Amino acid sequence: MKFVPHSYQKYCIHRLLTDEALGLFLDMGLGKTVITLTAINDLKYNRFAVSKVLIIAPKKVAEATWSKEAAKWGHLKLLRISLVLGPVSRRIRALNTPADIYVINRENVPWLVEYYRNAWPFDMVVVDEFSSFKNHQAKRFKALSWVRKHIKRFVGLTGTPAPNGLLDLWAQVYLLDEGKRLGAKITHYRERYFEPDQRDRDHVFSYMPKPGAAEIIQQKISDICVSMRAEDYLELPDCIPVNVPVVLDQKAQAAYDKLEREMLLEVDESTIDAGSAAVLTNKLLQLCNGAVYDENKNMVEIHKCKIEAFMELIEGLNGQPALVFYNFQHDLVRIKKALAGSGLRIRELKGPQDEDDWNNKKIDILLAHPASAAYGLNLQKGGNHVIWFGLNWSLELYQQANKRLHRQGQAEKVIIHHLVVSGGVDEDVMAALEDKGSTQDKLMNALRVRIEKHKEGGVSR
Repeated sequence: MKFVPHSYQKYCIHRLLTDEALGLFLDMGLGKTVITLTAINDLKYNRFAVSKVLIIAPKKVAEATWSKEAAKWGHLKLLRISLVLGPVSRRIRALNTPADIYVINRENVPWLVEYYRNAWPFDMVVVDEFSSFKNHQAKRFKALSWVRKHIKRFVGLTGTPAPNGLLDLWAQVYLLDEGKRLGAKITHYRERYFEPDQRDRDHVFSYMPKPGAAEIIQQKISDICVSMRAEDYLELPDCIPVNVPVVLDQKAQAAYDKLEREMLLEVDESTIDAGSAAVLTNKLLQLCNGAVYDENKNMVEIHKCKIEAFMELIEGLNGQPALVFYNFQHDLVRIKKALAGSGLRIRELKGPQDEDDWNNKKIDILLAHPASAAYGLNLQKGGNHVIWFGLNWSLELYQQANKRLHRQGQAEKVIIHHLVVSGGVDEDVMAALEDKGSTQDKLMNALRVRIEKHKEGGVSR
């Protein structure tokens, strides 16, 4: 297949050829993979500027996306790709296989650094989904920082560089420039550009940018980062969100209210932190979906209201394929049980073959967890309906998962269906996702409101 780059793609390729460190903050669907591979091919075979390239990616993306993309385009036929995946023995064998590009999943970066130590052989490193290196305390960040001085060219690829705020930028920019623009330490960056937001007497739970800080940060990194939005460069079909309200029956409503009240009254709204908020909403989201785990990790079904709404939605699609995102393992179990005997071709998204079969119209219902399907997968040829059976608070996962269908090559309007329990915590999640602000703050605020209502003797529905 012949690659004819768009003008914005030509610009990005040029920047990759001329800049030794670059953050490509390109929106989903703009072709980050083929842009990067085209630049690598030129640097390797025309300019002789690199010898061994390492690509770090999420596991599912590492397994298939990069090698498939290289095989797709005629101008990349010279590139040899070795997948450094699986058990240690297979990884070592892959590292010793002659290739131009070595692809490894991000969880194995600490192992790779330890394996090579000061004999680091990769003069170019590409980090796919760069936002997964936003945590300066994570082992993967520390390991890559340790060998950064041995890397001549460094590229960070992401559509969402700061999904949870400007604080996330420091670690990523540090890997690009070793602290030249935003400072060598996160504490200095935080002190210079942020002030405490939510806190108690002993702890600061969140920070907010100082007035004008966002503009200053953007100016400081503008020379090393390219940022583009899909809507500015692609004429994609519309993406239409639809909320499908789920009304609990009387028995289910009573069960939900009882469990919500008992759980929330055990917590003082003034002491909620991010950890306890996540635990509480996790349980409430399970209740909305219809089942919970007991203390022995066994599934206890509370109601079938959302399952029934889901089956009605599937029926209403009249055989059109749907990509279904679930949140908890018991969601998957119950969805598969409900779909059994429907005559539909059901599949869990587990590997490259499932991706191919979906795009070749061999699957009617593709079940996926957003954390495993949010990055890199191209599913736009298999359908145009997304169903969120279970919601979660991560704006990044939500946006990325939806873009598996709403991306370049999609020919139909993409419909995003959300199953939302009326009056339940589902509504809090949807409000936060639609607002596109700091979902963590909204999570804690929503819980405080619900706790206060219960303490006043009412219910939050």
